[in-house]
Amino acid sequence: MKLQKFSPWNWFKSEGADAPRPSVPAETRHGGVSPLLGMHQELDRWMDSVMRQFGMPSLGTRFGDMPSLLRPQLDIAERDDEYLISVEVPGVEEKDIKLSLEDHRLVIEGEKRQENSSREDRFQRIERSYGSFRRVLDLPSDARPDDIKASFAKGVLSVRVPRNPEAASNRREIPIH
Repeated sequence: MKLQKFSPWNWFKSEGADAPRPSVPAETRHGGVSPLLGMHQELDRWMDSVMRQFGMPSLGTRFGDMPSLLRPQLDIAERDDEYLISVEVPGVEEKDIKLSLEDHRLVIEGEKRQENSSREDRFQRIERSYGSFRRVLDLPSDARPDDIKASFAKGVLSVRVPRNPEAASNRREIPIH
């Protein structure tokens, strides 16, 4: 029986962990501001801290040139000899993606650039997001970071993280008496 299925590795423990927690002002706690307005202000402060964490400007103007915070979706598959990470980045060119290792964390950064439009374009609706993104994945202890390989095709970044077979052999079941 594979016990690893019951306690999977937390790949995302470093993502957003170092973000500062916003404090609620005294007038909000003591009823000086309506609860709805206080909640709105706290949400604004939280969004500002998130934007700063990713090196983006704060939300000083509510509906101005606010950059979008992108968060590419990813899948992580576990195999006997490797982990396979697939990251969806449609509309992003390979040259705009950067993959790096910081300590024992895999950092995926990039930017989705807005296409140039002519002066004749009169947009009726804009739903697509543009801007920078950053995903931080904590590698499991059995990962071999020196042998990581990546490829890019059809808007999907595929990262192969080989596993150390010796790390898996250090695990054993303990019988219950």
